[in-house]
Amino acid sequence: MRRLQFRPEINAGSMADIAFLLLIFFLVTATISTDVGINRLLPKPCPDGQDCSPPINERNILQVMINGKDQIMVEGNLVKLEELKDLAKDFLDNNGDNSCSYCHGEQLVSSSDNPGEAVISLQNMKQTTYKQYVAVQNELTKAYNELRNEYSINTFGKSKDNLTKVELKTVKDAYPFKLSEAETR
Repeated sequence: MRRLQFRPEINAGSMADIAFLLLIFFLVTATISTDVGINRLLPKPCPDGQDCSPPINERNILQVMINGKDQIMVEGNLVKLEELKDLAKDFLDNNGDNSCSYCHGEQLVSSSDNPGEAVISLQNMKQTTYKQYVAVQNELTKAYNELRNEYSINTFGKSKDNLTKVELKTVKDAYPFKLSEAETR
């Protein structure tokens, strides 16, 4: 008669538990990068053979340029990033008034006819860093958001975050976000 040999086996019952704990550990400790970008709504396409760009009065265009050294120029004048938001607000919300509350006597920007006509033209060079480009976009967006919030509080008595869809549309119509990255005419 042959003798049976027993080989010791490893109990694999707890392997699933260990794998699950390792999975939890890596999920908790790993960093998940979030998408970075700029959320913009593009205009509807223009039908073929039709000119969809209305003529824009030069007075209603604020020229903002980021040069190859990441310096910001507004209407040909060097400005700091921290000044850009207030300059944009003065341009957008002055309704043709040439006084500039932020300029301290020195007129750096012209005045737009009204916020509905104002267009900010943003141009950059190939050497402009993405970080500076996004920082400028953020400052311009802050200008619009602050103006919209002020209008909302003055008109509806509440911040723009607490508005109904109809009220929010009214606020957006009063301060339409017009940012052009193309050559403006």
